[in-house]
Amino acid sequence: MGLVDVHTHAVAPDLAAPADALPHPWVTVRRESATSAAIHVGDRRYRAIDERCWSAEARLRDMDAEGVEVQVVSPIPVTLDHGAPGIGAAEQARAQNDFFAALVAQAPDRFRALGAVPLQCPELAVAELRRCVLELGFVGVEIGTRIGSLELSDSKFGPFFDAADQLGAVVLVHPVDETLDPRLAAAGLAFGVGMPSETAVAGAGLLTAGVLAARPNVRVCLAHGGGALPAILPRVAKGQALAGSEPTVLAAARGLWCDSLTYDATSLALARERFGADHVVLGTDYPFAAREAPAGAVLHELGPELAARIGRTNGRALLTPVPEKETR
Repeated sequence: MGLVDVHTHAVAPDLAAPADALPHPWVTVRRESATSAAIHVGDRRYRAIDERCWSAEARLRDMDAEGVEVQVVSPIPVTLDHGAPGIGAAEQARAQNDFFAALVAQAPDRFRALGAVPLQCPELAVAELRRCVLELGFVGVEIGTRIGSLELSDSKFGPFFDAADQLGAVVLVHPVDETLDPRLAAAGLAFGVGMPSETAVAGAGLLTAGVLAARPNVRVCLAHGGGALPAILPRVAKGQALAGSEPTVLAAARGLWCDSLTYDATSLALARERFGADHVVLGTDYPFAAREAPAGAVLHELGPELAARIGRTNGRALLTPVPEKETR
């Protein structure tokens, strides 16, 4: 009974721009050796990566060394590309999902997957979500914290969340560094402030708009311990009260999930308080530099029962399929 790591990333080493796509700085991967490659955004070299991003053998070697029984693989956030033309984004999402399916098939008892969807085109996103869950056997999908200039709580995305609710899908909400506030990047705070802030805005918007209350079967998991959301929820509640509304966010937050990637036991304790001890799962950001190493290091400061709950039990519960609802 090893650890269940719900937050890891993978990418095909030959990810290409969509065929006959409209002009756009498409995200591609270019091999540089048998064990290395680089992600490019258009002509710009974005990040060097290695075989751990695509090799089941390399991942299993690391998993065995750190006591990880199951990894959930998901897209590298930049490849979500929610600002790309919809048809091309749908093609690229489909290619990524086919790669994830092939990776999982190499060790189906050790890997699960969250797919990519072109959420900028909700109709296409619903179709790919259904393919991911019903045909490829994925537990759900990963999405960014906002889609262009629109928040996830925008009514445009209602059909996507309806479909996720019907399927009982997991939706991992992950910030995309390419869309962060430029002033934070200039100040060197994109990772430390920008990403947690993006997640907080997305999560608070979903709660205050009632998106999840109306769809209790969808399981939304916020990356990085929910970002800054656990700390600001009481202030959001106060804002609701000042606006003349009944404060609902603190209770509604218990319907969210988050991962444990806080790097800090105190922050993790606050996330448990806000979302519930049964709704926090292990996440490491493997295989990148920001990853928690070894997997579950922050859990070492917890008692054995709580560490086992976050490290294994909750993850297994999140990955357990929820029966598809009958079509309304």
